[in-house]
Amino acid sequence: MFSVPAPSTVRRSAAHAALGLALLGTAGLFAPAGTSPAVGSTAGSSATVPVAVTAGRPTLQQGARGAAVSTLQRRLTALHYDVGGVDGDFGPSTYHAVVAFQKINRLTRDGIVGPRTWAALDHPVTPKPRYTHTGWSLEADLTRQVLYLARGGSVVRVLDASSGKTSTPTPTGDYTVQRRIDGWRRSDLGLLWRPNYFYRGYAVHGATSVPAYPASHGCVRVPIPAMNRLWPTIGVGVPVHVYR
Repeated sequence: MFSVPAPSTVRRSAAHAALGLALLGTAGLFAPAGTSPAVGSTAGSSATVPVAVTAGRPTLQQGARGAAVSTLQRRLTALHYDVGGVDGDFGPSTYHAVVAFQKINRLTRDGIVGPRTWAALDHPVTPKPRYTHTGWSLEADLTRQVLYLARGGSVVRVLDASSGKTSTPTPTGDYTVQRRIDGWRRSDLGLLWRPNYFYRGYAVHGATSVPAYPASHGCVRVPIPAMNRLWPTIGVGVPVHVYR
């Protein structure tokens, strides 16, 4: 035997439950399905929280702004992609970081963060350098079209890159940075921003155009802002490995 509450009691219980959920929602402790808490914050705690990659996120591309973009930028930064900073603005640097991530994870190289790219951010491929140096080194992976800044056997930064096209391939091999120019260099084949020459006239340099495929006359192109961030770290004598 058990007692059945009177109808008035049931109505009061339901009302109390609804009020409780409303209060939880106001306090930020309850969220509707499909939403996630703000990145880097928890209720009642000031501790830094690692970026969580969850389902139900919007598709992002250049021009997008807001908290979801900041979440994306934090995640890419944690994975060592060259975002340039977390500012909630999906600009060119974020675009190239996304393209580099898509290259590493064998996704469509469109710079758009849709369901497949979000899913890959949950379980990403972790790139590793082929060579180990105690100091800084550069590795250009021509198959994946990315440039690694490495140190001590770990990839410290991943940059979007475009190497030589089929008719003017980038030479493979083991080199070092032989000379550098801090500014624009006009060559017979175009303009090079802050070139780091590693073999004859071949260099790792900044460029205004860095497509998602091999397109250069043999050099390794990276975006100009990426080269500006890379420039103070590397120098003459830094090893450069180019391979497929």
